[in-house]
Amino acid sequence: MSARYGTFDLVDSGQRLNHGYNLATNPCPCGSYGVPGGDCVCPPAGIRRYLGRLSGPIRDRIDIELSVRRVSVAHTQAAGQRGITTAEARARVAAARHLAAGRLRATPWRTNAEVSGAWLRQGPCAPPPLVRRPLDAALHRGALTLRGYDRVLRVAWTHADLAGRDRLEIDDIGRALYLKKGATPL
Repeated sequence: MSARYGTFDLVDSGQRLNHGYNLATNPCPCGSYGVPGGDCVCPPAGIRRYLGRLSGPIRDRIDIELSVRRVSVAHTQAAGQRGITTAEARARVAAARHLAAGRLRATPWRTNAEVSGAWLRQGPCAPPPLVRRPLDAALHRGALTLRGYDRVLRVAWTHADLAGRDRLEIDDIGRALYLKKGATPL
């Protein structure tokens, strides 16, 4: 799970696929716990046992944990709401990757996902103490491991790159911590 990508050999095809990991799970065995309008039939002990199936070391390797709502017909037909298009998203990602590549040009890395934890914490782009204060507090109280700390820094840098900034701000750290801990959407 530490690897960014896994390699899969397709039997008898001579092909090899590289694939990033995405994990998804229901909130409980029946899939209705915490779902607006859902009617969960699972006992509390069953829900705790189900949610505890992902071990600490695996959860530590998850960068972004979010609860998402089920899609409904009302949401798909909402008037006046326009999301970001694929072309717009592609342009934002390209700009963010260009910014990261510029920051990392004197290093062996090109993307935030590749950067070593030691360089993130102590390198020339390490955040100042005031900016990393929430991250240090989470590490101190045991809410994060050092591996989790580094993963939060990578996500924070990605957030800063998407915002077009060349240095981390406390909001980038806050957003990355929010994403790491799986906050439920409003």
